[in-house]
Amino acid sequence: MVFATEPPKECQEDGFWYNKFAMEKEISKKGPIGVFDSGFGGLEILREIVKELPEYDYIYLGDTARAPYGSRSQEVVYKFTKQAVDFLFKHNSPLVILACNTASSEALHRIQREYLPKHYPNRRVLGVVIPAAEAAVEVTQNNRIGVIATESTVASGAFERELKKLNPELEVFQNACPLLVPIIEAGEHNSGVADNLIKNYLKSLIKEHIDTLILGCTHYGLLEAKIRKITDGKVNIISEGKIVAEKLKDYLMRHPEIESKLGKNSEIKFLTTDLTDKFKTLGSQFFGRQIKPEKVNLE
Repeated sequence: MVFATEPPKECQEDGFWYNKFAMEKEISKKGPIGVFDSGFGGLEILREIVKELPEYDYIYLGDTARAPYGSRSQEVVYKFTKQAVDFLFKHNSPLVILACNTASSEALHRIQREYLPKHYPNRRVLGVVIPAAEAAVEVTQNNRIGVIATESTVASGAFERELKKLNPELEVFQNACPLLVPIIEAGEHNSGVADNLIKNYLKSLIKEHIDTLILGCTHYGLLEAKIRKITDGKVNIISEGKIVAEKLKDYLMRHPEIESKLGKNSEIKFLTTDLTDKFKTLGSQFFGRQIKPEKVNLE
């Protein structure tokens, strides 16, 4: 994975800005890969990562008590994301994946530039925006790419920025979809209301003759089949799960100093800030098998 930051070369690794002179007590025992999302959409990311890399240990954290993040301010998203990252690090994760596009767009770079160098210089936090952008650039034929995402992600300009860094000739068309996450989290993603919302959100993008569409929210994976049907199979759909899993596998191969700190017992722990039957039910749908979450407090 590559991250768009501009630190001095001697302090740059995969776009990760760190203080190479800072000291951190080494992790005494191997730990799990942390995966964080504001809710349970990130469980689809985790599902694909586990398929690709089943040998590792994982800890999933969903901040369902404060979800969704998509309509919150950048400062609040940063605060919540930093709390989650700190929680996962204290649970011995050497590496955390922000499986949340809003957190990746609004908080990732600041965490990498400001928080990690001071507190955890030997650990890493990666996001999901750039892997999706890279995949979209690889498949587009007409350089017209659409993005659907939360209001915060669209407002951040993260996808357009990363896409145009890869290819300045691209035309990027974005549409904020504020009602999709609430519909999904209410368990109504198979309803007629969901169908109509998707059609309305995609209408303006289809008119722009896009040939590639990024599903810029991890929740939208549950809607992928509907979106493919609505676009008549004429648009490349970039859903982040498999892409992030493949990029993570590549990252670990290139970074044995991180990989060597990861536990390999195939254990998975599910944590949430608001333990509800809905989280168990929909979370199990996203993950593809039954999960048993535990409730935790981040504050």
